[in-house]
This record gives sequence, structure tokens and C-alpha cells, in this order.
Amino acid sequence: MQSEFNIMNISATGLSAQRFRIEVISTNIANSETTRTENGGPYRRKVPVFQEVLRNIKGNQENGGVMVKSIYEDPSEYRIVYDPTHPDADENGYVKLPNVNIVREMVDMINAQRAYEANATAINTTKAMINAALQIGR
Repeated sequence: MQSEFNIMNISATGLSAQRFRIEVISTNIANSETTRTENGGPYRRKVPVFQEVLRNIKGNQENGGVMVKSIYEDPSEYRIVYDPTHPDADENGYVKLPNVNIVREMVDMINAQRAYEANATAINTTKAMINAALQIGR
């Protein structure tokens, strides 16, 4: 039973990580047209970085799931658009827009949703296996 609960714990950390990833993607999409931030300049796309969690069990390192290590700002170039009527346009009429590509964000969102679903399926399958094992004991 120990390994079944370990599977559930690992999958639970995967659920949390993918939920966080979806939140970051949602923030990127929401700010895809933000030309002015608190730091000055356009919004920069955020990307979460995950890290494996290792647990020490009886002297052996075992996988304990995943956690968010950090969030970094995508250093890619801003989009430049000609719009002389925009309040943030430069003297030549060009506006720097965030480096957020909606299509890329939607693909990342679909990948995160599928990973979330895979972790939920793993939890449900493990629960079914535990229930089946308990039924055998009756």
C-alpha cells in the first residue's frame, strides 16, 4: 500500500503544478496587450520552471513529485506594431507590445490541461486499485 499512496502523492503534486501552470498561462493571455506595467514598459511573458522533489526513504532517494522552482520572464523581443494613435507610441508611431503569442499560450494551455487530466486519471486508477485490493480481503 505504501507505493500506492506514493503514487497518489506524486500525482497530487503534478495536479498542483499543472494548475499553477494554467494560472500563469491565463495571466499571460490576460496581459497580452498590456503596454504599461509597474516596472515600466510592456508586460513580459512569464514561464514556470518545475523541479523534481526527491525524498530520502531508508537511505534511498525516491521521487516525491514535482514543485515550482521559479518563474522566469521570457527574454524574447517585444512585438512592435505601428499605431501612432496609441498613448504609448514612440515618436515614430511604433508601440512595443508584450512578447505573448496567444497561439503558443493556447497550445501550452492544452498541454497543461492534458497533463492535469493524466494526473487525475492516475489518482483515480490508484484509488480503484486500492478499493479492489480491499474487496479481495473481505
